[in-house]
Amino acid sequence: MSLPDDGAGEIAVVVGASGALGSAIAERLGRAGLTVVAVARTAPDRSSGVPCAADIGADAAVDAIREAVDAVDRPVRMVVQAAGLPAAGPLPTIDPAALGTAVALKVGGMLRLVRAVSHRLRPGSRLVALGGHYGSEPSPHTCAAGVTNAALANLVRQLADHHGPDGVTAHLVAPGPADTDRLRRLSQARADERGVDVSVILDERRAESPLSALVTPAQVAWAVATLLDPEADALTGSTLALDVGARRGLF
Repeated sequence: MSLPDDGAGEIAVVVGASGALGSAIAERLGRAGLTVVAVARTAPDRSSGVPCAADIGADAAVDAIREAVDAVDRPVRMVVQAAGLPAAGPLPTIDPAALGTAVALKVGGMLRLVRAVSHRLRPGSRLVALGGHYGSEPSPHTCAAGVTNAALANLVRQLADHHGPDGVTAHLVAPGPADTDRLRRLSQARADERGVDVSVILDERRAESPLSALVTPAQVAWAVATLLDPEADALTGSTLALDVGARRGLF
């Protein structure tokens, strides 16, 4: 039997809940009636949900998240890996070891998250990873993000195959450049390198979209919450692109 559609009495675990995207997702899932376990290196305040301090890049996060979930003692309807990547530099200057660090945080973190809650998954549960546009549209300016998000798409496909027989689905949500403080900090660093105003860099990011727009945290949260619908079974293993038209490939 599938979980009830209204989410009553169920848990959502959101990793990266203190970030712009993670906090928007946590708030939206809370409004959908889920009890949110909000995971971050420094535990968020209780306005984000049940706080859980854990570094998803370390194996100790498995026990910390499991303990927080077990304390709530309800089925897990959705997990969301929304931890952001640290800035690692463009292809010509990136430290090769930074690629391994990024994959360990984002891809390894998704695996840790799923292992922490696997005993509370039920038919209709959702495993959601937040990837990014550059996983399918490689750019030497975003080396670590591109490599990591491409690997994340592969892991999501594996999770879909493994958990599918139990009625559990896996999804990758891939926003384009999102209008957050993090994007503005990265854009400022690139503007400093080029000796231009940060507005030039932000306009270039907007120009990647036919709408000349950046994705908003609210739009990302909407897409994640939509995966709670039973019809979202049809999306398992696939990537939901939220790039306001920036992706050029047909497939």
